[in-house]
Amino acid sequence: MSAPDFSQDALARLAAVIESRKPANGGDPDKSYVSRLLHKGPDSFLKKIGEEATEVVMAAKDVDHGADASKLVYEVADLWFHSMVALAHYGLSPLDVVTELERREGTSGLEEKALRKAQARESGQA
Repeated sequence: MSAPDFSQDALARLAAVIESRKPANGGDPDKSYVSRLLHKGPDSFLKKIGEEATEVVMAAKDVDHGADASKLVYEVADLWFHSMVALAHYGLSPLDVVTELERREGTSGLEEKALRKAQARESGQA
């Protein structure tokens, strides 16, 4: 399982850098992009997530029409990065996401969606 371990290690290292750039941890918004995003607040990094998600969709469409798939990888990396900034802001980490994905492992996506809808109905959120 070296590939997942490597990926988790890379994500953990990036998460540690993001954590260190939080203004509360001494990150300087004048010297760090992450610090600047976090200093500006959620609207700043949430807007970036929306932009990056759109760029992922556009890159995927381009790949469908013959573009180099590396562009899609590049855009997904940007999306993941900005999502990790959001996770850090809310006191979460990539491990929390990996844990959720592991929880879902072996569960049909259709079953998972149906379960969430049923839970929402029971709690009156639907």
